[in-house]
Amino acid sequence: MTAIVTDNAGQYGDSRKLAARARLHSQYSIAETGWFPWVASQLPLRPGDHVLDIGCGPGWFWAGAADELPRPIDVTLVDLSPGMVEEALGRCQALALGAVRGEAADATALPFADATFDAVIAMHMLYHLPDPAAAIAEMERVLKPGGCLAVTTNDIDNLRALYELTTVFGSAPVDPSGVAFGYEAAGALMRAQFGTVSFAQHPAQLRVTEPEDVFLALTSYPPGDRASEAELAQFREAIEAAFARGNGVLEAEKRIGLFLARKAQR
Repeated sequence: MTAIVTDNAGQYGDSRKLAARARLHSQYSIAETGWFPWVASQLPLRPGDHVLDIGCGPGWFWAGAADELPRPIDVTLVDLSPGMVEEALGRCQALALGAVRGEAADATALPFADATFDAVIAMHMLYHLPDPAAAIAEMERVLKPGGCLAVTTNDIDNLRALYELTTVFGSAPVDPSGVAFGYEAAGALMRAQFGTVSFAQHPAQLRVTEPEDVFLALTSYPPGDRASEAELAQFREAIEAAFARGNGVLEAEKRIGLFLARKAQR
C-alpha cells in the first residue's frame, strides 16, 4: 500500500507535502459549490454545538467553510501530528467561531469522556488508520445521543486519469486512499456502528491546465518522491502526452463523498 496512506509522520508532520496535492483541487476544480462550503452545507450543525474535528490537518476546512457555518460553535481540533494541530489552532482561532481548542491524539484512543460532542467530523483521514472500525467506534463513543458523525473519503476511481500516470512508478492506476478506505468500506463500517447512514457525492471534476502541478502533486509522496531520474523523466513524458491528447488540458472525474450517521437516542 502506498505511503500516502501509511506514512503519516513523513507525509503529515506539517502541511507542505499536503499543499502540493491540495493545490490541484484549489486551483483546478470545476464545481458549482467548492468542496469545503459544500461539506459545511450538508452538516446539521446548530449554534452552540460542540464539534470535534479528528484528523484536522492544518484547519483548511474551517477557513474554507466559515461563511457556511452557524455561529458560535465550539471546535476541538485533533490530529496525530502536533505540527498540524499547532497550524490549525493558529488558523481557526482567527475565525471567531467560538471556543477553539486542540491537542495531538490518536483517533482510536480519544482523550474525551463519553457523550461529549454534538458532532464529530473525520475528513479524509480514516484511510490512514490500520483499524478504521476502531476509530469509528471511538467517534460514536464521544458523540452525544442524537449526535452526528460526518466522514469524507474518496472512491477507488477518483481522479483515475491522474492516477493512471503513476503506473510508470509501478503504482496501480487507482486512488490509493480509495483502495484503503473507499465508498464501500466507509459505508459498511459506518452502518455496522450506526445502522442508518446517508451518502452524497460532491458534484465536481478536475480540469488541470498546468502540467507541472500534476508532476509536483504526484511526486509529493512515495513512490514518486523516491523515483530515479530516469523514472521522473518517463513520468514527465507521460504527463506531456496526456496533456497533448487533451489539447493542453488534463480532465479527471472527482469521486469524493460524504457519509453522515446519527448516534441513537437513549
